[in-house]
Amino acid sequence: MDHSESIRLMAAEKYLLGELAPEAKEAFEEHFFECQDCALEVRAGAAFLEHSKVLLAEPVAVSPARAEAPAAATPGWRTWLRPAWIVPVLATLLAVMGYQNLVTYPKLKGEMAFVSRPQILPSASLINVNTRGGGRAVISARQGEPFLLFVDIPAEARFSSYVAELSGPAGGSEWTLAIPAEAAKDTVPIRVPADHYGAGMYTLVIRGLAGSGDKGSEISRYPFELQLRD
Repeated sequence: MDHSESIRLMAAEKYLLGELAPEAKEAFEEHFFECQDCALEVRAGAAFLEHSKVLLAEPVAVSPARAEAPAAATPGWRTWLRPAWIVPVLATLLAVMGYQNLVTYPKLKGEMAFVSRPQILPSASLINVNTRGGGRAVISARQGEPFLLFVDIPAEARFSSYVAELSGPAGGSEWTLAIPAEAAKDTVPIRVPADHYGAGMYTLVIRGLAGSGDKGSEISRYPFELQLRD
């Protein structure tokens, strides 16, 4: 999926609402990992939905007189036009819009300005590193700073795609990344997003997928040490 197709399909909105088919969802995820515009749209939309859920979950105050009044047999959509509903709904929408304009969007704009400018990122090559031998890879980065990992995937014809999974020092999964078979023909640069990773040993596990529904077969794993610097 390219950017123009993503816009035409309104993929970001449908992705957040869970309306994308599995194949389209996978294609869009591969796209927005590489597209800053779509990534920003997804993050902004996710923030909007999260704050909307919190605000809409708050109970609406109803006077005792209204509480005791019998409900209409068939209220229909006109119920939403009554003052008792319009005021809290408008207040909620104004609160959400104010939060987005004053907090969320300026923060995202600052993050995008940081991502868009040229940077020299810490990096480590995992090409000659694996659990069966090779030297130990060490990467030194600041807390919350993104870094790059370069890996060669031992591609096999039986796999239609691959997935990379990063495991932390405690053994839990930090994230997973879908990798198309075409990309595995060359050295794959993986940008590890900025997060509060702790210092310690991490492992990048590569699994091959034979088709949809396949849980994947592990084909390689690459340990490396993350060191934090001031």
